Amino acid sequence: MKKRPGALLTLGLAASVGIAQAASAGDPQKGAEVANLCVACHQADGSGMNIAGGESWPRLAGLDANYLAKQLHDIKSGVRQSPTMMPFVAMLDDQKIADVSAYYSQMPATPAKGGEQATDAALKRGQQLAEQGDWSDYIVSCKSCHGPGNHGAGGNFPGIASQHAGYIEAQLKAWKAGTRKNDPQDLMGSIARRMSDDDIHAVAAWLATQSPAAR
Repeated sequence: MKKRPGALLTLGLAASVGIAQAASAGDPQKGAEVANLCVACHQADGSGMNIAGGESWPRLAGLDANYLAKQLHDIKSGVRQSPTMMPFVAMLDDQKIADVSAYYSQMPATPAKGGEQATDAALKRGQQLAEQGDWSDYIVSCKSCHGPGNHGAGGNFPGIASQHAGYIEAQLKAWKAGTRKNDPQDLMGSIARRMSDDDIHAVAAWLATQSPAAR
């Protein structure tokens, strides 16, 4: 029996209190030094890169510091699988994770790529999923958790507006396949498993065309 979207949302909001692994006080200036490890993929401005047909690197600039720190801790511990990131995260202690997370959180969010070639039909479907969801398939809207404009809501729900389409699509497919599992209460996994590959492509493309969060 499928869970109702309202029940999923209630679980997610309840889990949002106290689940994010809070970063210790990070020093953005020290974080700028740590970020030298990151620039080859995530760029000097934290904008990342959309690579069609390959592994896209997410925008880090403007994301919540606690969210970034949690992801780095999860990758380091193996809770989140990321063979590309593991060698770099393994070099970071808790303070360096806090510092680099604080550094990227204070950078202005940048425009994303990957939605430029999407069809009007795909963008329309993507907007529906992002802003309204699809009750016929028990798909909760993205903004229900990721906040107004999908610009993020605390340490559990990152800003996904103006995130690269290739990265969003890859993560949704990972949750759908069960290869990524570090979301609160399996909230993202439950939603992704209800989405077709076309839906995943559509919402990723639409989110990539949206304006970055205002800082």
